[in-house]
Amino acid sequence: MPDLLSPQDATEAALFSECWDAVLSYADLCTSGSAAAAHLAREAFARGIREVRAAEAGTVRGTGRRSSRLPRIPLLLTAVRSTAAAWEDAGQGHRLDPDLRLWLHSDRAARHTGPPRERPVALRGLRDLHQADAELLWLAEVEALPLPLVARRLGLDPATAADELARVSRLFRDRCHRNHLDSPMDDECRPYARLLDAVTRSPAADTPGDLSRHLATCVPCAETAACLRLHGGGLPGALAGGVIGWGGLAYLERRRRAAEARLGAGRRDGADTEHSDPADPVDGTAGARAARTGLLAAAVLVSVLALAVSLMPFGDTDAESATRSGTDRRPAAGPDPSLPPVPPAAPSTSTSAPASAGSSGAPSGSREPSAGRTPGRDEPAPAPQGISSATAAPGTAGPGGPPSCRIAYDLVNQWPDGFQATVTVTAREPLDSWRVGFSFRGGQRILQMWDATARQDGSRVTATAADHNTSVPAGGKLAFGFLASWRGTNAPPSGFTLNGRPCAKA
Repeated sequence: MPDLLSPQDATEAALFSECWDAVLSYADLCTSGSAAAAHLAREAFARGIREVRAAEAGTVRGTGRRSSRLPRIPLLLTAVRSTAAAWEDAGQGHRLDPDLRLWLHSDRAARHTGPPRERPVALRGLRDLHQADAELLWLAEVEALPLPLVARRLGLDPATAADELARVSRLFRDRCHRNHLDSPMDDECRPYARLLDAVTRSPAADTPGDLSRHLATCVPCAETAACLRLHGGGLPGALAGGVIGWGGLAYLERRRRAAEARLGAGRRDGADTEHSDPADPVDGTAGARAARTGLLAAAVLVSVLALAVSLMPFGDTDAESATRSGTDRRPAAGPDPSLPPVPPAAPSTSTSAPASAGSSGAPSGSREPSAGRTPGRDEPAPAPQGISSATAAPGTAGPGGPPSCRIAYDLVNQWPDGFQATVTVTAREPLDSWRVGFSFRGGQRILQMWDATARQDGSRVTATAADHNTSVPAGGKLAFGFLASWRGTNAPPSGFTLNGRPCAKA
């Protein structure tokens, strides 16, 4: 797997931290598994960063101006698409999404790499903007970052960021309209070019029927209409689809969900918590007060329920409860190891067990005898160590027994405030569903997970199977990956379990 380039300075280190999540998110859409996604992301990231460095250092010959290029994130996303195309040409297409492979061999893919005048107008319009304007438009519309955060990143005044975004949107519209007029058109498209501009300027303007029918059949004109119509909320989709190409709308949805998750967790911008405004309702005192009130109410409710359960009459003895608990927690690897037989009349060797042994007619260690035999009948007396082995926790393999699964944890990449990792689990027996649990030891927080659904409660993380990978054959493997933040020391997680039962490290 290729290594990431090392940042040259603090500015580039911030760039790496800002852009890696976006690159990995799109690479995950383009591939058939988390391992391939990580490989594609690393290779494309290195390729894109080299292109960014070359563009920053280069100038347009004879003008003294820097060459026009895409903003950093879309440039890196197009590097993912270009790297995927190189994989397909090199015979590694089996690692890519099947729909992407079909798209790479279609005319739609050729439009993104063909003659400049035939490329999508969104791609050309974004290139025509100044770098700061293009960055503002992409971060606010596609990455769905809050405007105050975007303003801080770009050195703008947060009070005027909304007006600046409106100005840049109008400028982008004008660039797209000009590029559409410069595009090679056939005789059917040309009469609609200026009509399209007039209709999309006003939200109250009605679209003529003949123009609607034309837009339904002409892809370039429909793309242009989406870029020219600034009202209605279609601009983010037009940008993502026109610049990225395949998977643009799916990427847009992922970025919006990620932004909503960061806001829902009480972090207004997901990264710059040191600039939080105390008056902001998202992460201010009002939100904290509401959270504390909810936790207090939940604690009271749990206490009442626990008291009610403790007062309910149950007829189970301690031994019966332990037996049922052991039955319910049977590991996926197979039945519990057989315990050595203990004669019913054998005296107890433990000072704390006589009462429970007398109530059940057998020592507490022989709670669940193996099927097909009766403890203490036609069998030799147990060895002295039998009682100690019977104290193994129910539902887990005893000493020397095989574990229910094996875990491999791989730290794929790490940067100053975050990291990427994958978890691979090998199960001994077939599974119809699964959940993998583990605990962090350094305050790490899960930000994004793929091929599983993540839930984190303090340091404990639970990864639940996605819809497409719930079943695992005997001896088969399941895998998922995630992005997380860290502070101080990024120690590997511990306490891995599969469906609640401990696992061994591979």
